Amino acid sequence: MHSSLEALLRQVQKPGRYTGGEVGSVLKEPQTVALRYALCFPDSYEIGMSHLGIKILYSLANARADCWCERVFAPWPDMEDLLREHRQPLWGLESGDPIAGFDLIGFTLQYEMSYTNILNMLDLAGLPVRAAARGDALAPLVIGGGPCACNPEPLAPFFDLFVLGEGEEVSEELLDLLAAHKRAGGGKAAFLRAAAQMEGVYVPSLYEIAYNPDGTVAAITPGEGAPAKIRKRYVADLDRVPYPAQFVVPLLEVVHDRTVAEIFRGCIRGCRFCQAGFLNRPVREKSAQTVNAQCAALCENTGYEEISLCSLSTSDYSALPELMEQLLAWTQTQKINISVPSLRIDAFPREMMEKLALVRRSGLTFAPEAGTQRLRDVINKNITEEQILSTCAQAFAGGWASVKLYFMLGLPTEMPEDIAGIAHLAQRVVDTFYTHSGGSKGKGVSVSVSTASFVPKPFTPFQWEAMDTREALAEKQRNLRGAVRSKKISLSCHHVETSLLEGVLARGDRRLADVLEEVWRQGAKFDSWDDQFKPELWYAAFAAKGLDPAFYNARRRALEEILPWEHLDYGVSKSYLLRERDRAYAARTTPHCREKCAGCGIGCGKAKVP
Repeated sequence: MHSSLEALLRQVQKPGRYTGGEVGSVLKEPQTVALRYALCFPDSYEIGMSHLGIKILYSLANARADCWCERVFAPWPDMEDLLREHRQPLWGLESGDPIAGFDLIGFTLQYEMSYTNILNMLDLAGLPVRAAARGDALAPLVIGGGPCACNPEPLAPFFDLFVLGEGEEVSEELLDLLAAHKRAGGGKAAFLRAAAQMEGVYVPSLYEIAYNPDGTVAAITPGEGAPAKIRKRYVADLDRVPYPAQFVVPLLEVVHDRTVAEIFRGCIRGCRFCQAGFLNRPVREKSAQTVNAQCAALCENTGYEEISLCSLSTSDYSALPELMEQLLAWTQTQKINISVPSLRIDAFPREMMEKLALVRRSGLTFAPEAGTQRLRDVINKNITEEQILSTCAQAFAGGWASVKLYFMLGLPTEMPEDIAGIAHLAQRVVDTFYTHSGGSKGKGVSVSVSTASFVPKPFTPFQWEAMDTREALAEKQRNLRGAVRSKKISLSCHHVETSLLEGVLARGDRRLADVLEEVWRQGAKFDSWDDQFKPELWYAAFAAKGLDPAFYNARRRALEEILPWEHLDYGVSKSYLLRERDRAYAARTTPHCREKCAGCGIGCGKAKVP
């Protein structure tokens, strides 16, 4: 690290966020590589170091002899103030070099409320935030990828390109193309035209957006040979894709301080609210042998004593019993815990519970999502109250005494009895403890209920729906609090204002870039943190730019309306989404993918699916 930066570290709260030098970090000599790559996470070190995608891309890029990839996280306000005061630019953790001199600056787009941090990081790097103002020099290129790339339009003027879908293969192709253009001495415009021909690469500057007088999108017109539709990329065979054998081990405690083993991608379930379930189709599994070998290598190389099995629905992994046998063969003797998040209530057999009890006895987490059967059918959750209570009874009988339940407020067709149903279901879980744990009322049970506000997202059957207003969501939270009577039940509700702005950005158009830049210039950053979030700045910025948040949130879109993401293709067809929307309003469920193909349009033929 440069001495000028070291002096600043003595003045910040957590200097370990900025020092680099962790076990597993990659150091190279700058003169030995052709490409410098800044991999940026627009949130704090503790959040970013827990993200699996960053670990994968960091490993892949650094496996190349011609590339040095470094990590960059958003400086906390105390460090930012010092950087601006001392005119120090944002730097890569590994080298301490300013990232404005790198060839590629890549941002992961995980959450809409991190968008102002992206602009702030570009500015701290000494770069214009708008792509057009950065000129035609080939470097630095600013790219983005991740789940929010499914509708990147509010960010479009700030980025050179976006990667749609999974990044392993397309990132390699982009680095190859960039290296070739750098050798040839080409400019940015020529590179972007070539990159736009790759499947999964979206170059927003090549598309013209026209609007109707009412503010809806009138047309999305590609130019300069750009494709009319950009289809996402996905890896067909997860057993063959490289996976890190070494993670960077953080110097301070992070959110998920453990090793992570990805077991499969996608989800068979088709829950109609769940954007991740639709974006990540088709389902592809790793073999148990591959996962076990990767877990062993990571524990050996990092020293971690906990493995988290990562997927959207871990209990749907078809080789889970086989994998648990293989893992337990060595984790028990080494006293390594196995964490199994993302469990399905209807796919959590007694045998799995018994195996988990051998290595852990912490709380179990389930997501009923809705308090009544009717509403669970609307969202296609495909679980019953009897299944919920039966699974909890098994857990309590097996020694568990803590259950977390996740729900949403504001789902389409929701009624007051659905809100009351959340409290009723939580109480029935409490009662189940006392009838199945073998204990008495002197023994404690903890039922934690957490609610989030439903946010309609692109590429889901609910993408056309209106979102609940601030007043409606606040009233529903009050009613739920009033319905919870037991001290055994703790209730937490997500911040309504954050959800409302998330909704605007999730389904917004390119005009919102002006709002983003305005609110950032007024001081907005770290908007996902309650103690940093200033909603009044956002509403002032909307007013200053003549845009109404209600236009994006509070109206149901016409089915024939051109949506801002209409030119992006994540594989699921519009006709399928409309069928699922109709079934939702009829409270009719759809079988999961292994029971019957619903004809979503993704085409599982080229993927290695279970």
